[in-house]
Amino acid sequence: MKHLALLLLAAGLPVIPAPAATDSAGTPAFYAAVAMTKAQRNTSTPADSGLYQRLDSGQWVLTGPRMLGVGSVAIHPATPAIRLIACSDGIVRSADGGKTWNLTTTWEVADVRTIAFDPADPSHVYAVTAWGPLRSVDAGQSWQLAQRGLDRLFCAALVVDRRQAGRVLIGMEEGLYVSTDSAVSWTRLDFPSVPVTRLVQSATQPSVMLATTTGKGAWLSRDAGLHWIAVDPGSASAHLYAAAIAPHDPALMATGGWEVGVRVSADGGKTWTDRSRGLPNRKVFVVAFDPQHPGRLWASTFEEGSFYSDDLGQTWCDGGLYGAYGSDFVFASQSAPGK
Repeated sequence: MKHLALLLLAAGLPVIPAPAATDSAGTPAFYAAVAMTKAQRNTSTPADSGLYQRLDSGQWVLTGPRMLGVGSVAIHPATPAIRLIACSDGIVRSADGGKTWNLTTTWEVADVRTIAFDPADPSHVYAVTAWGPLRSVDAGQSWQLAQRGLDRLFCAALVVDRRQAGRVLIGMEEGLYVSTDSAVSWTRLDFPSVPVTRLVQSATQPSVMLATTTGKGAWLSRDAGLHWIAVDPGSASAHLYAAAIAPHDPALMATGGWEVGVRVSADGGKTWTDRSRGLPNRKVFVVAFDPQHPGRLWASTFEEGSFYSDDLGQTWCDGGLYGAYGSDFVFASQSAPGK
C-alpha cells in the first residue's frame, strides 16, 4: 500500500478539489475523516473513504487525495493554503489549498492517527502514529522521529498546548507523556498505565483537558495535564474512544465509546448523563461540539452515520455519512487571520 501511494502521488494521484468557500472569512470548515466500511467497494483507488467536507447545504463531499485510512486533517492557522492529512500511508501535504498533494513522509511512516500545528509557531507540527510520534519544523514539508524518553511507541492522541509554545501532550498505550521542548524529548505524566484514545483541550479555558481510555473511562485535568482525576463512574470501566469540550463553554463536555454511546456533562465533569437514546447504536468513535452552533453536539456512530443534537443529546437528527466508520471531526478555518 505504501509503494502504491508513492506511485500514485508521483503520477498524479486522483484529487477531488476542495469545495469553494462560501462562508464569511474565518468561518471554520467542517471535515470528517471516515472509512465507508459498511459498503466498502474493493477498488485500487478508493472512492468512498477519506476526507469529507460538509457544505452549508448539509451535503458531505469527498475532498483531497483518494487514500485509504484517513485519520485527520490539519490546516495551517496563518497560511490556510497549507494543509496536512494524516493517513495509513503517512502524511500528505498541500500548499495550494488542496489542488495538489504530495506525500511528505518516508516509507517507514505508517498508521498516522492525528496531526496538529503549534498555534504559537505553526512551522512546528506534530503527529502521532502507531509507531511513535513525529515532529516537523518546516510546516510539514519534512518529518523526524520524536521518541526520546518514551517507554513504548504506540500513540493515538495528541494535544498541542495553546498556552505554551513547544508544549505537547501525547496519549500512549501506557498513559500520557509531555514535552516542553517541541517534542525533542518526553516525560511521563502522573496518569494510569492504560491506553489513551483521545485527548482534548478547552478552547476558552486551556488549563482544562479531557482524556478517554480503554478500560479506565474518562479523566479530567484542570492544570493543563499535570494532575488528573477520574470522572463519570457510569463509564469508569468502559472502552471510550471519543472526547469533546464545547468551544463556547468549558463546562460542557462529551465522551463516547463502544457500547457506551454518548455521555454528556454540563457541569464541568461533575455529573454525566447517557444521551444515546435516539442513536441507531451505542458504538461511538467520534464526538465534537460545533463552534458555529453553540451547544450543537455531533456524534459518529459505527457504520450507521453521523448525527447531531441541539439539546445536549436529548434528541438527535440525521447528519449524513451513512455507512461510515469515523476517525475524526475537525473544524478548521480556511481563511488567514484578519482577512
